[in-house]
Amino acid sequence: MFLKVSRSGGFAGLQTSGELDTSGEPDAEVLEAVAVRLTEQPPGTGQPQPDRYVYRLELTAGERVTAVVLAEQDLDQDAAWLLERVLTQE
Repeated sequence: MFLKVSRSGGFAGLQTSGELDTSGEPDAEVLEAVAVRLTEQPPGTGQPQPDRYVYRLELTAGERVTAVVLAEQDLDQDAAWLLERVLTQE
């Protein structure tokens, strides 16, 4: 599974992005489970609030590409962990 995350907004309005191929990760099953949950059942409204981040998560599994927009205030601990993990991959 291939994950892409872009983040925009926040107090300074900076944008950043990251990508992660889960096939090489020791915790691939956990990463993939959280990503699938977020794309199938996005939390909250996805509507941004002032000075908060907005994330776009794109999940590619084979030929299937799914994308979802997530607002910072709607994220649970697992969602925040996944998004930050993808954004900080080098």
